[in-house]
Amino acid sequence: MEYKLLTRQTPQGPRAGIAVGDQVYDAAELTANPAHSQMLSLLDDWSTVDALLAGMDGVPDNVKAEPLASAELLAPILYPGEIWAAGANYSEHIEEMAEGSEYKAVNAKTISGGRAWFFAKTSRSAVVAHKSTNPLPAWSDKVDWEIELAVVIGRQAKNVKVKDALDYVAGYTIANDLSARDFAARPGIEPDSPFRFDWLSHKGFEASCPMGPWIVPSRFIPDPHKLGLKLWIGDELMQDSSTKFMIFDIAEQIEEISARVTLHPGDVILTGTPAGVGLTRGRFLKPGERLRLWIEGIGELEHGFD
Repeated sequence: MEYKLLTRQTPQGPRAGIAVGDQVYDAAELTANPAHSQMLSLLDDWSTVDALLAGMDGVPDNVKAEPLASAELLAPILYPGEIWAAGANYSEHIEEMAEGSEYKAVNAKTISGGRAWFFAKTSRSAVVAHKSTNPLPAWSDKVDWEIELAVVIGRQAKNVKVKDALDYVAGYTIANDLSARDFAARPGIEPDSPFRFDWLSHKGFEASCPMGPWIVPSRFIPDPHKLGLKLWIGDELMQDSSTKFMIFDIAEQIEEISARVTLHPGDVILTGTPAGVGLTRGRFLKPGERLRLWIEGIGELEHGFD
């Protein structure tokens, strides 16, 4: 049985759901485990849940369904434990950001010292849902977009090697790594100062990580490095690329992070963005605009600003 994982609002509060075709079922009812009413608890038991659902021929008649189209979707993981974001992980994005600089002709892996490079985004404050509308930060005039394939961890991972790394992935979703470009560095601070970069304002602000609309289990994504990605503002296509252009693939990213910290079920890795961001266009997000982010095999995330 093919299915997707989601979180939806119900009269009892947020509950994990399983989407099969155009219907949604309560995850705890479908798995007969009350703990699976919440996504983090479901992911804590991921191997068992995945085997159970994938082995079903269909949904039992006694499990109540809700049309997917009418479900009020929340972010699939309301409060990820950690969000790790890969910086400068598409060669074309490095080229557009380095236009006219000394880095233009340098091999992308050389720039990072041959290792994937990460920063952390805030979790509970940053993650917002499909179809949500949120204010832009009042203190920034240059909020930018970045479509990213988001990896959801399904097993505790520590010192994982590349050859085994994808076994620790529960599934994939879509994220927008919103960035306040006018706060990447603090003005008036010397370039070699450790206080120069302002990561909280630049990447970790409120509602800076729209995510969703659901998680597609990894068993249904045969190769996450062959997925098309597109981002539109209104009807204007801004980003159009493929995950095949990642510099460090997903397994390499998991190896790098898990060598430093233990990854837990429900942690999320944002895997980098391709070319087409606003900074190189001199074009930034405005109140009233809506964005659509599409990744092949997953679907479409929509969100906007007021």
